[in-house]
Amino acid sequence: MTPAGFWDRYIAGGWSLSLGAQAGFGPRYEGGRAMNFQPLPLVSLGRSGVGPAFTSQNDNPGFGLFDDGVIRAGPVGKLLFERNGSTDHLRGLKSVPWGGEAGVFVELYPVSWMRLRTEVRHGIGAHHGVVADLAADAFHDFAPNWRISGGPRLSLASRSYYQAYYGVSLGEAITSGLSPYSPGGGLKSIGVGGALTWKTTDKITTSAFAEYSRLMGPAAQSSLVRERGSRDQLMLGLSAT
Repeated sequence: MTPAGFWDRYIAGGWSLSLGAQAGFGPRYEGGRAMNFQPLPLVSLGRSGVGPAFTSQNDNPGFGLFDDGVIRAGPVGKLLFERNGSTDHLRGLKSVPWGGEAGVFVELYPVSWMRLRTEVRHGIGAHHGVVADLAADAFHDFAPNWRISGGPRLSLASRSYYQAYYGVSLGEAITSGLSPYSPGGGLKSIGVGGALTWKTTDKITTSAFAEYSRLMGPAAQSSLVRERGSRDQLMLGLSAT
């Protein structure tokens, strides 16, 4: 296929932009036990009129530059909020600054009712590691304008990521009272998520969702999690796009 043909088939044509927001109730920080409300933006850009579109609250904002109805791919990003010692459990630990993650995502629709999605992102500012998220979602329209969906999740991260969010240096151990901990890289969590979605109008879709993850590997072994936090991470929320 010539470059012009590739452009005409996969890139050119109509595009659609989806904007929205979600309000979630989940852990105040990764590995934490205390929970609070967390507003987040929802952004998705892709070609219109191509194949069965499915989105999950587990997705990070992305732009579908390639979309043939079966495979969709493009850049993806994630905003990372500052983590400071504003809670007793974090007092004595160094702050993790605001930052983000940038990378790519790939989606595959092996059948009309299932989507597989992988995101690989590199940290900017807050950390300098690599994070990979994998998810599988089955979805079913059980009534007009109503859809139920859900499936398993898996996340991995590199050593630099864990050092920023789960590591405890000797100095931090002295000031915080936590045991020193120097993590490596590996499996971060396994979990499951699901949503009930209602197509409220032609242009507005609302959802109620739940995401549960069980911290594994270097995250679960961190003294921040073992001594003051929880391996069980639950997020509940509502969204509108």
